[in-house]
Amino acid sequence: MSAEANKSDNTGSWADISPDAARRLVIAAVQAFAERGYHATTTRDIAGRAGMSPAALYIHYKTKEELLFQISGVGHRLALGIVRDAANGGGTPAERLAAVVRSFVRWHAEHHTTARVVQYELGALSEEHYTEIAARRREIDAAVRAIIEDGVRSGGFDVPDVPGTTLAVLSLCIDVARWFSPEGRRTPDQVGDMYADLVLRMVGAAGA
Repeated sequence: MSAEANKSDNTGSWADISPDAARRLVIAAVQAFAERGYHATTTRDIAGRAGMSPAALYIHYKTKEELLFQISGVGHRLALGIVRDAANGGGTPAERLAAVVRSFVRWHAEHHTTARVVQYELGALSEEHYTEIAARRREIDAAVRAIIEDGVRSGGFDVPDVPGTTLAVLSLCIDVARWFSPEGRRTPDQVGDMYADLVLRMVGAAGA
């Protein structure tokens, strides 16, 4: 990962976490979880990356799972905000769906390290924490599904299975975090534009 991409991932998502030590631990945990996976990462690994002692970690987070929950919670709140802002931007269902996909994909590309942890380590959360995160995911799903339903009602979309298509759209967007590289030939904006076009074709939007 390039230093520039790493900086974007770290400062863009976690600026509101305080104090500084807690933020450093979150950033270190994101890097470690993305590289090694949640289960292979130890609290000593995280503390070492943050330049702190293992004991210092427990001042801010009781467990490694609590750190993951913090990361997942912030990531899902950011993702939900991005989707809602784009969905409420006005325009036709096709314009709103394209805006949602473009913004959602761009976030997963720009913050691909964070997004990989947010999207693919959910199984390590406790039952209570997973339930809370799952509620945020349902809100994201509902926002996208509402746009597709609007498009079907207006005759602008040809979608026989709205829930299934919603799942496909979101899965397509989320998967960007798995493969995106800042060294690749497309920028986050270009990937967002490409995926917006693909999704409009998927829903049978006129002119797509």
